[in-house]
Amino acid sequence: MAVRILFGTESGNAELVASDIEDALAAETSEDLDVDDLANVDVNAFNSDDRHLIICSTHGEGDLPYSAQPFVAALENEKPDLTGVRFAVFGLGDSTYENYSKGSERVVAALESLGASRVGEYGRHDAASPDDASDLAVAWAPEALAAFE
Repeated sequence: MAVRILFGTESGNAELVASDIEDALAAETSEDLDVDDLANVDVNAFNSDDRHLIICSTHGEGDLPYSAQPFVAALENEKPDLTGVRFAVFGLGDSTYENYSKGSERVVAALESLGASRVGEYGRHDAASPDDASDLAVAWAPEALAAFE
């Protein structure tokens, strides 16, 4: 069993947050940690024994970030059976936009439509707030992992 930290990013913020989560978890667990860009994920190779933490930003007016686009397209085209796959989500967005955090929500909808299940609290960072995205995500991650138990 591994913890897979998967990120979808446009400008690199979600990748930085994923890396910070990896660093924080590495200090707390002996589990295998794997960080990867959603653009590189084989949608037919999800392991239901793994715990998936998905970190995803939003681009433009609620669009998927660049690196999540091929992932969602592959889910829609290949339609793998994801029954038994569980994941937690941390979305990044800006509440001054009408479609705040919609990029991550689109990833969630695509995964759930194929049988995967979201667990735990939906983590979010609002770029319009003074909060640091990594600080919020690092605090969120252990709670998200506990939701898999």
